Amino acid sequence: MGGKKHRGKNSGSGLSGVAAADQPGCGRPGGTAAHPMSDKAYRKALKPLHAELVAMQEWVRSSGAKVCVVFEGRDTAIFDRSWYNRAGIERVLGYCTEEQARQFLEQTPTVERAMVDSGIILLKYWLEASQEQQTLRLQSRIDDPRKIWKLSKADLESYSRWYDFSRARDEMFRYTDTGWAPWYVVSNDDKKRGRLNVISHLLGQVPYDPLELPDVTLPKRQKPHGYRHTDQALHWIPTPYQER
Repeated sequence: MGGKKHRGKNSGSGLSGVAAADQPGCGRPGGTAAHPMSDKAYRKALKPLHAELVAMQEWVRSSGAKVCVVFEGRDTAIFDRSWYNRAGIERVLGYCTEEQARQFLEQTPTVERAMVDSGIILLKYWLEASQEQQTLRLQSRIDDPRKIWKLSKADLESYSRWYDFSRARDEMFRYTDTGWAPWYVVSNDDKKRGRLNVISHLLGQVPYDPLELPDVTLPKRQKPHGYRHTDQALHWIPTPYQER
């Protein structure tokens, strides 16, 4: 992954017919993976990509570049929603009027064009999962006490209204998948593979030059100059997981 990256902007739609008649998974390639990626294989693949993400981050910080990455999808559990909430959950669940949703769809391409023309690298990813995967993920939130906080009434209504959300998604694509700000659709039934594919694609969209790594040598530690470890009774926590 080393070396200079070149931004591969599309001149037309980034969806290649994805917004066609709805099939489970938004017409995504390949279908559900029979064998989810193992943790070992995932960590091995992630390590070099993670290093490149850090290199890209350092380039952005040093160059003053502006990069905006939007993630949306059916069950992406995020706290800070993007502006595309208006075209999806707000529209389907009645949190906005139909007129407000239509106005959003008509105005967004112009706003995004202004962002791109100002020099912002705008990347929009739609994380698509099948009906089967949505069932598995929501059921896991129900069954696992560690995840129950993720489950909301909106999640349950989203589950029951799959095709209403599909129609809203398709119309969002029709209005806002543009040559200057295309939607990139991610096959995300296997979250590990989905993350790796997103990172790999994102790195190819940002024209960063990896900075030369500084030559760092740890300095010498000071001498103790009479320091002695304290004899004060400290409140150490119990160590039931200590190495035996």
